Amino acid sequence: MSKVFNVNGACHPDLHYMVDLTPRLTKIKAMTDTGKFFSINKARQYGKTTTLRALAEFLQDSYTVLGLDFQNIESDEFEDGSSFVHALAREINKKIRRLTDIPEEILQRFTKLADKTIPKTRMAELFACFSDWCRQSDKPLILIIDEVDSAANNQVFLDFLAQLRAAYLDRYETPTFQSVILAGVYDIRSIKSKLRTDSEHLENSPWNIAADFLVDMSFSVNDIAGMLNSYEDDLHTGMDIKHISQLIYDSTSGYPYLVSRLCSLMDEWLPGIEPFSDQKSTWTEAGFYEAEKIIIKEDNALYQSLIQKLKYYPELRTMLYDLLFTGKPIPYVATNSYIKDAAMFGFIKNVNDSAVITNRIFETVLYNYFVSEEFASSKMYRAGVQEKNQFITGGHLDIQRILVKFAETFDFLYGDQDETFLEEAGRRYFILFLKPIINGIGNYSVESRTRNNERMDLVIYYQGEQYVVELKLWRGNAYHERGEEQLSSYLEYFHLTKGYMLSFNFNKKKEIGVKEIKIGNKTLIEAVV
Repeated sequence: MSKVFNVNGACHPDLHYMVDLTPRLTKIKAMTDTGKFFSINKARQYGKTTTLRALAEFLQDSYTVLGLDFQNIESDEFEDGSSFVHALAREINKKIRRLTDIPEEILQRFTKLADKTIPKTRMAELFACFSDWCRQSDKPLILIIDEVDSAANNQVFLDFLAQLRAAYLDRYETPTFQSVILAGVYDIRSIKSKLRTDSEHLENSPWNIAADFLVDMSFSVNDIAGMLNSYEDDLHTGMDIKHISQLIYDSTSGYPYLVSRLCSLMDEWLPGIEPFSDQKSTWTEAGFYEAEKIIIKEDNALYQSLIQKLKYYPELRTMLYDLLFTGKPIPYVATNSYIKDAAMFGFIKNVNDSAVITNRIFETVLYNYFVSEEFASSKMYRAGVQEKNQFITGGHLDIQRILVKFAETFDFLYGDQDETFLEEAGRRYFILFLKPIINGIGNYSVESRTRNNERMDLVIYYQGEQYVVELKLWRGNAYHERGEEQLSSYLEYFHLTKGYMLSFNFNKKKEIGVKEIKIGNKTLIEAVV
């Protein structure tokens, strides 16, 4: 059976093309070797389950590993302590029957704890059994629990965390686990005993003994290249592994699901679709951009989870909107609740103490989502729909024509608005105008290195061609000339000789129109609105 790029569930090295997890597993083992209790909190589809399963195998020579998944415990089994102990003992029984060298006494005690006919089974009995098992075991015990936050709203789960905390604090007197690893999206350390009225419990987390988890689980360019090397050994496509790996990383910032999904699209979806006849033609720059266009448009479970969070966290939504459309700098303050939530859910990351969108794909998906909310009511979007046919010439996008018509339409619709409105709305309206023109064929992304409250570079991909459009606010001639030079250097990065600039000028004496500027061997087409 040939390997595939897996995007559904945990990966297995015999079945799937994977990055080498050994460096990460080695770092995690170092934490277990020193007896740390900790959490692995990452966004959805970030490779947590794959890492935990690989870790259990990696540790088995040194430890007895008990791996559990709280998704196997039903919601009504969290109603009280007895129900939870019965359910957890049942899940433990399933696991330890497969292990060797489990003392018979321990097997019998977990069987008894799982018996629902025995009422008033207390959590203290469960932890006494854990302790005796740790005392009798030939190897230190490691407890790993996946999807642990599926139980986070239940008081009985908080009591369970409190028992783990007590065992950790008493570990020098009473045998307990060598290490405990809890994995999920939500940071268990931030869960308060909120169901109790005691003010101290309201402030203190039952998991405040957890060590920081500093292992980077995203994929580097070298990680991606290693995975593609394995694929290339099997398929012999002749791809430029270094270049394709860099393209994938630039788009995903190493988000594991997105990396695998792009690879899956190039491996399985694109071959046979015009103009890609086979894998050799898909593992190219053109194939990558086609795969990126597909992944941005699809409606997958990861995007659904992200969009759902916007509905439940209004402050998070406002912050992301400002970050995308106004370019307002937002400091990354870890103690700020919506910054913490945005990072926990995978929306943002910390770059030089500033909050930035995690990757280019998420950024474009969010842009599309926000502008889609305005499709029905936006005059600018409707103008783009009505004018779209005039902007395609011989299969090529006529960006200069787009800028001319946008400038005319924008001035007609919004020219009498105040400067504050125009500063906040200008870029959004250009994307609204552009979207129906390239929809179905082209795609766009915002270059994160240039996005701020005064400048933003939009890279448009259409029929295998790239176009760079700088959107900027007018701040005087000297600043404007620097912007032209910056755009020229950016064109050099993309190996382009022509670029475009859209300047929002709020000077009442401005001259609306389009002009051509030469800087060295570069041609800049500038439109002023």
